Amino acid sequence: MSDTNRQWLLKTRPQGMIGPQHFELVHSPLPEPDLDAGQVLVKTLMLSFDPAMRGWVEDEPSYLPPVPLGEPMRASGIGQVITSNNPDLPAGTLVQGMMNWQEYSVGDPASPLMPPRPLPAGTPPAMALGVFGATSLTAYFGLLHVGQPKAGETVLVSGAAGATGSVVAQIARIKGCRVIAIAGGEDKCQWLRDSCRIEDVIDYRNQDVAAELARLCPMGIDVFFDNVGGSTLEAGIEQMADFGRIVLCGAISGYNDDTPSPGPNNMMKLITRRIRMQGFIVIDFLEQAEAAYADLGQWVGAGEITWREDIQEGFDNIPATLLRLFEGRNQGKQLLKLADPD
Repeated sequence: MSDTNRQWLLKTRPQGMIGPQHFELVHSPLPEPDLDAGQVLVKTLMLSFDPAMRGWVEDEPSYLPPVPLGEPMRASGIGQVITSNNPDLPAGTLVQGMMNWQEYSVGDPASPLMPPRPLPAGTPPAMALGVFGATSLTAYFGLLHVGQPKAGETVLVSGAAGATGSVVAQIARIKGCRVIAIAGGEDKCQWLRDSCRIEDVIDYRNQDVAAELARLCPMGIDVFFDNVGGSTLEAGIEQMADFGRIVLCGAISGYNDDTPSPGPNNMMKLITRRIRMQGFIVIDFLEQAEAAYADLGQWVGAGEITWREDIQEGFDNIPATLLRLFEGRNQGKQLLKLADPD
């Protein structure tokens, strides 16, 4: 074990596109070896990257407090317990929780924000952060509890090749819905068709989304699970059916705008068509997570849900890996590997 703890600290708050220039690499002393009761010293093995991280660096109230300047960037991950003062988490245990952009961290089960918990036996770290991670829980609860689709209805999913969107599209298919997926680039669209078994896929880079939705949805869209916002949200609203439901999960198209973009200009249709549009945060549903894990495990085991993992490597590459999300270069769930378990 090294005698220093490498960390990427938040240096400045971005205005516009986030990038490596907003973070600073430092070498700090290892956390003190004297742990309080229940605490563990954890070595980070793998980190998760999600579009929501862009919002965590904004200095404004949200569902989580902003990452303080001069502190390690917040991130969930997988680690291994190196030193333990917790009989439930002995040394050597693989754990999942809030690791942040650093090689070592002190985990406390009393922490209110993703305390370390044991990784289920036999679960690879990438699967724990990917198909069995927070993005799949987001897909599950957002679609089934907020969108409430019924068999035979039409479900539209934007950002459909991402970690959340791809699971949304496949759960909708499993539930007997007709699914229309929006993604960017032929590779992602072909993966949705061939691997996820989604018949109707729109390539927003090479097709007119509004025109394609008008062609594909003459009877309207019943549920729209939106990860993108902006013009994509506007195009979806235009084709919503009466009493349709719009699930607002994200708005990645505008996360790095210098100034906020204008909202959809057809909001009046929410009134005339009696459409419900609702945002949600996955932490609102965590008490029901075990039921979601049971369903996801069954679907994955039966081959009904497939997924992709984009695994980068190396501590120095952490900031650049976050940028991949906003450049559209990730292929599925974005992860970064730091080390193997001892």
